[in-house]
Amino acid sequence: MALRLLAALIALLLAYGLPQLARWRDDRWFRAWVNRLGDGSGAARVAVTILVPVLLCAVFGAILGTLPFFDLAWLAFAVIVLVYALGPREVESDIDAILKAPDTLRRDEAIQQLRAGDEPLRWFAPALVEAAFFAALRRRFGVLFWFFLLGPCGALAYRLVQLMGRDLASRLDDATRVVAQRVADALDWVPAHLMVFAMALVSDFDAVVGSWRHWHHHSGSPRTRLDPDFLGAVARASVDADVEAGDGYVEDVSDPIAELSDARRVIRRVLIVWLAVVAVIVVGGWFA
Repeated sequence: MALRLLAALIALLLAYGLPQLARWRDDRWFRAWVNRLGDGSGAARVAVTILVPVLLCAVFGAILGTLPFFDLAWLAFAVIVLVYALGPREVESDIDAILKAPDTLRRDEAIQQLRAGDEPLRWFAPALVEAAFFAALRRRFGVLFWFFLLGPCGALAYRLVQLMGRDLASRLDDATRVVAQRVADALDWVPAHLMVFAMALVSDFDAVVGSWRHWHHHSGSPRTRLDPDFLGAVARASVDADVEAGDGYVEDVSDPIAELSDARRVIRRVLIVWLAVVAVIVVGGWFA
């Protein structure tokens, strides 16, 4: 776990300090791979599409295990996979582009970089806050969770599932699309809950927990479905509570600038909580 934490810290620093690395995250190979398997359908197509690249990743990791300097080689490999999987861009970069846009045209262009699907994103505070937190989940926290749990294979699998279930969903047949989207939702479910728990620590606890409970009681979503949509409602409640409490320069929860600015701060705090918890686990393991 210590090596995984170190790899995550290095990858996060590289992604944040060198935003031009986003151009290296080329997913054209995966899009071609998805198209190549177009004869299949449903769960079988999803399984083959995801498992083949992940198994190749696992085989490469196993080969590294035979090298004399395994730890160093594995660390470099893990950082490369993480830098690729964290993205396609840093969520803070997209938020900053919106906040610093010189005119309405540039602002509207920047807003669309946060959207998760094909539907245009509006200049509306609640929608922007939701988009920012879902972007943070799918670009960062989901990747980190599965990396800490399963290593580079977990991070790569999560990224490919998100690509297939969301970005490429419109190119899939109906049966494959449904399976891919459900798998993507399932992989989001646990990290989304961990984000909520972290938000409860760094924001208004009562607002966060109350919103989480309200969503589960009134959403109508069956308990058997691992639906991460609660994150949007909780994020809005968390940011609204911060803005109303004066965590910034204004207290207007209808102001997209104020809401996005606070969303950026909350996302950063959630990351700090996550890394701190993993660090405690690492230190506890040393003393166990």
